[in-house]
Amino acid sequence: MNQIAENIKQRLSLRIPLKEALDILTHLSAELELKKDVDLAAELEKVQALYPTCTDFEREFPSICYSIATGVGKTRLMGACISYLYLSKGIKNFFVLAPNLTIYNKLIEDFGNSSNPKYVFNGIAEFVHNKPVIITGDNYNQVSSLFDETEVRINIFNVSKFARETKPVKEGGRNMAPRIKRLSEYLGQSYWDYLSKLNDLVILMDEAHRYHADKSKDAINELKPILGIELTATPIDERGNQFRNVVYEYSLAKALTDGLYVKNPTIAKRRDFNPAGRSVEEIEKIKLEDAVSIHEDTKQELKLYALNTGRRLVKPFILVVCRDTTHAKSVYDLVSSNDFYSGTFENKVLQIDSTTRNEELIEQQFVSLENEDNEIEIVIHVNMLKEGWDVTNLYTIVPLRAANASILVEQTIGRGLRLPFSGERTGNEKVDKLTVVAHDNFDTVIAAAQDPNSILNKMNFVEIDASQLTERVEVVTVQNTFTQSIEKEQEVVDKIVEPEKKQKQQNIVDAKKVLVNVIPFFNTNSQVKKVDDLMKPEVRAQVMQAVEKELNSGQGNLFATQIAAAAEDLYEKLVADFKNNIIEIPRMDLVQGEVTASFDDFDLDSSGFNYDQLNEEIVRIGLKDRKTDFIDVKKGVYYGKPEKLLISELINFSEIDYDTNADLLHKLAKQAIAELHSNLKEGEDLNTLVFQWRQLIANRMYLQMMDNFKLHEPDYIKPNVKPFTKIEDWNFTTLKNEGRKDYRDESFPASQVPKFVFSGFEKSCHFEYKFDSRTEQTLSFILENDKDVIKWLRPAPNQFRIYWKHNSRIYEPDFVVETADCIYLLEPKASNEVASEDVQAKAQAALKYCNYATEYTAEHGGKPWKYVLIPHDQVTKTSSFKGVVSPNIFK
Repeated sequence: MNQIAENIKQRLSLRIPLKEALDILTHLSAELELKKDVDLAAELEKVQALYPTCTDFEREFPSICYSIATGVGKTRLMGACISYLYLSKGIKNFFVLAPNLTIYNKLIEDFGNSSNPKYVFNGIAEFVHNKPVIITGDNYNQVSSLFDETEVRINIFNVSKFARETKPVKEGGRNMAPRIKRLSEYLGQSYWDYLSKLNDLVILMDEAHRYHADKSKDAINELKPILGIELTATPIDERGNQFRNVVYEYSLAKALTDGLYVKNPTIAKRRDFNPAGRSVEEIEKIKLEDAVSIHEDTKQELKLYALNTGRRLVKPFILVVCRDTTHAKSVYDLVSSNDFYSGTFENKVLQIDSTTRNEELIEQQFVSLENEDNEIEIVIHVNMLKEGWDVTNLYTIVPLRAANASILVEQTIGRGLRLPFSGERTGNEKVDKLTVVAHDNFDTVIAAAQDPNSILNKMNFVEIDASQLTERVEVVTVQNTFTQSIEKEQEVVDKIVEPEKKQKQQNIVDAKKVLVNVIPFFNTNSQVKKVDDLMKPEVRAQVMQAVEKELNSGQGNLFATQIAAAAEDLYEKLVADFKNNIIEIPRMDLVQGEVTASFDDFDLDSSGFNYDQLNEEIVRIGLKDRKTDFIDVKKGVYYGKPEKLLISELINFSEIDYDTNADLLHKLAKQAIAELHSNLKEGEDLNTLVFQWRQLIANRMYLQMMDNFKLHEPDYIKPNVKPFTKIEDWNFTTLKNEGRKDYRDESFPASQVPKFVFSGFEKSCHFEYKFDSRTEQTLSFILENDKDVIKWLRPAPNQFRIYWKHNSRIYEPDFVVETADCIYLLEPKASNEVASEDVQAKAQAALKYCNYATEYTAEHGGKPWKYVLIPHDQVTKTSSFKGVVSPNIFK
């Protein structure tokens, strides 16, 4: 038993999951070296021996991740980790990263304000008289006595501010070093250097999934910490990949099963409610109405609980999540109006988004939502409130934006899981219950919650792939051949010892670099229609002006004159080399126009427009306990005139546009209302009847309209074509050590082709490529060895902008090939997929690109473009380029 750890657990009153997480740190800190420049592979083996779920640190230093559900206490765990590392290992320097301003301010308060009820070091006697020094992103360049060896120093930075302050800034027309890297009058060296040179810096990352982007990783790596501790409830990076450095998990599913530290989430909808065919506006009003009914019921239960137990009164509120700020404003206007429960919520609604966040009164109301005297009962927000907004009195959530079941379960529920009474359940079902109103996808969410793969039921988030335990990958960036050749020249210059000779050669290399950077921007020059036009005297003069401007921008370059002179001397040769190393790919944004529709005029067949008025109530079902209860609907929303309700319903159908069909819609709606009125029974209300049945009424009207419907398919919009563009860099992953193969090598199974990076190319625009299949690898062999092929390219994902499927996707051709008289886009495909709908749709998009490219090049003396769709079984090493291409040109 580790006595220091046991004392911390007791003093901080850690919950069981946090105790288990701290035990892991005690075990690992005893095994790891905890110093700079360690052997990462050796350190990883130590961690894997104890916690095999950790297969890769994913950083340039040892870094472990705790995956802990929202509301369990990640911030308190950070305090426990800092306390243990200081008391046990003597570590005094810590760097805490927050993902946004909300968490940043919260962490400063939780770590620095000892009077705060959530102060993370309460009970740690060693910090009473030696309180940790809190250094923030706002005061780091003003804090003195940073080298006091008796103090624990906790740096807290907002990651967006952190990333911003590691980038150069401009002041007074000059490029300045980033503020965090400038000399500090207190330190005598840049704060950045100071941190990176500390021998005991430990970095803690709150909401760690926000720091797995490449730029964030690079900035964090530069700090060179001895250990990273990551905390998140969702260990998945921006690309959807699971973290590979998780050592402990306490998932939402486990928290819900334990039933101790989070609310019990339930999904509610109105009984017999069917969203099919209803307009967005109708569903929104029904959801808001039902949310108020649930809110009032919850408010009374909380009041009753406070009276019965003598505990503090908790004031619940509703969170309404909107699509955008315009939508949020319209919802705000509705719920604040007299049309919504006769104005009951006037002055009790808070809209918090980018349009209101800077208003002082709104900000004060937002941060004080838990206070009993705060009158706000409905909060309207765009998207989802960010991590760190850890109020405990959110009891009802209404997602009005489009959201699938996964988003509802994983994000919406997560905002309201925290419990108001000491962070633990009370045993009172309604006091411990969170309700999400989800009429439009109720059944989908219930199904997702019962699915074994749902976050609510999946007990272990991290899964171990046996192959990942032995394989290691690295990220590879491959520049185009021209840029890479200049980089090789730079390597030669770096080895020159004699200063004068070195500077002369450096000027030449710098001249090439600046020309390569400047030239691609001249594809927008009206005098440049192809690369050869760069040789025009007037264009050359403009390029040289751009070079001089580039060299003299910011702080300038001491050798700007010499570099500019070298660029002038090199110009013709460099442009020739540039042309020889690229394929002149016309740059265009190829997008589809909109689908248009129209209806012929007709009269409504009103037979069958006979409906009975319904009674209404709400049903709630618990996700875990499956218990059901009912609440009567309290009517209070005015939904508008019946005719407008039907029209609003009809224009929700994608085929119906109000502006082009207004006269027909009003005509049909009046005919339907007249028939419904004539069929009313005693005691029935026309407005209520239309509101209840308009999905069926509108559907009947819609079916009749569709009998008179005409659809006009769109074509591609004629693009603005630029003559050429730079060859984009490739970025991909490959196996370390044995991840490269010669493109002629077929000594391994075809299924392993995607794992490797292939090299040995002489005609291609990059020196290395990855392939998705053996067919692509074989095709590269043909391209390299056929005399008809001059150059070829496997384009990077952002090389083309060819949109398809109604502009929802971008097509990325597999190969671009240049011959003496033509340029080809090649797409090898499994022979049984060539005729598929998607493949043919992409082929049509590519054909449009080729047609527009050919139209442009024909006008300006270039080569025509053709698209080739190649069945895989026609690609062999003995095939010629013409033999593969000629029978498969797409027309």
